[in-house]
Amino acid sequence: MNQNAIHTLNMSRFEWLQERTKGIGGSDAGIILGLNKYRTAFELWLEKTGQVEPQEIDNEAIYWGNQMENVVAKEFERRTGKKVRRTNYMYNHPEYSFIKANVDRVIVGESAILECKTASAHLYKEWAGEEIPATYLVQVQHYLGVTGKEKAYIAVLIGGNRFIWKEIERDDELIHMIFEAEKHFWNYHVEQNIAPALDGSSAAEKYLKEKYELAEANKEVVLPSEYKDLLLQYEKVKQDESLIKTAKTEIENKIKAELKDAETGIIDSYIVTWKNQFQNRVDTKALKEKFPDIYQQVLKETSFRKFAVKEAK
Repeated sequence: MNQNAIHTLNMSRFEWLQERTKGIGGSDAGIILGLNKYRTAFELWLEKTGQVEPQEIDNEAIYWGNQMENVVAKEFERRTGKKVRRTNYMYNHPEYSFIKANVDRVIVGESAILECKTASAHLYKEWAGEEIPATYLVQVQHYLGVTGKEKAYIAVLIGGNRFIWKEIERDDELIHMIFEAEKHFWNYHVEQNIAPALDGSSAAEKYLKEKYELAEANKEVVLPSEYKDLLLQYEKVKQDESLIKTAKTEIENKIKAELKDAETGIIDSYIVTWKNQFQNRVDTKALKEKFPDIYQQVLKETSFRKFAVKEAK
């Protein structure tokens, strides 16, 4: 057994996720470098510091991606004539044990690995020609850096009916850059428990809400001078947001006027729906008027902190 590897064959999914929190894996690399469209470094920091449970994304895309991994690997073998095999190991970097790699397959007879992916049809352009999504490219280079392999192959099934595979040469300069970013993230943010810059994610919002749930009455602080520019930017974003909302509503109204009483509209690859929705809600005004005693019994006080910006006169 490789002394820089952990055997994973008999691990449960939960145990495997827990082991991942002890370091940085290939799928974390794109998050740390700001290349992932779905997760931020702040969210990853919450996970790696144990403030939230390891993320097991429960959706159809992830489920079928896992289910189809073997299908993609088999198709890669059929199209290339190469043989692949599972490793059943979680590899650790020989010098930095917190940098880890879970490779999908290794190529038999080559110093190479295979990464298997699935993608929806509307992401085809990201794979066109020589293109490879940046977050997957750094993931693969991360794996090459940890395992010491010379190159990688990446195979993707797009839209369930289009198969592409590509060869990726080892890029030591990029690997160095990736590892430097990962070392900083782990040593500075995780080990010292220093949060990365707050972002616009719901995780950051929830973190602040829970950490500073109640305001101290009449307490006032003087914000640093650089926050003046931030507040000016905030006001501009609010104005732009209002303009965008108005423009969006105008487009919607034009389409609704064309739909009239139709539930669905179709043009090229777009499907527009304007469906009836029904909900049952408690009429609090009627409840208060007709059953005032019951209304008082079911009242529940809640508290929250309201954020507002206004210019002092």
